[in-house]
Amino acid sequence: MFLLWLTLFALVLAMLALGVLVNKKASVDREKSSPFECGFDPLNSSRTPFSIRFFVITLIFLIFDVEITLLLPIVFLDLSHLTTSLVIFFSFILVAGVFYEWKEGALSWIE
Repeated sequence: MFLLWLTLFALVLAMLALGVLVNKKASVDREKSSPFECGFDPLNSSRTPFSIRFFVITLIFLIFDVEITLLLPIVFLDLSHLTTSLVIFFSFILVAGVFYEWKEGALSWIE
């Protein structure tokens, strides 16, 4: 029984060694082996300045994503006068916010 286990272990070890030798790359490329982080060089300092416009666009997306999440179930659930007026009021606040952001230049990528 011991001889069977020893043979099985040696066979598995040989297969692992063969796999490592076959898959060994000839040359290691530094660019290919480094992680890709959103187009930024991961080897530079992590304290480089980042444009605040990306964060503004992310916040605008999250606001409208939450708006859709809140509005659609209300619209499809009940169409009473109170619900309709609530949806119109909520939509008006969001559209007014978009116009305010547009006026302030938060949506403009070119300065």
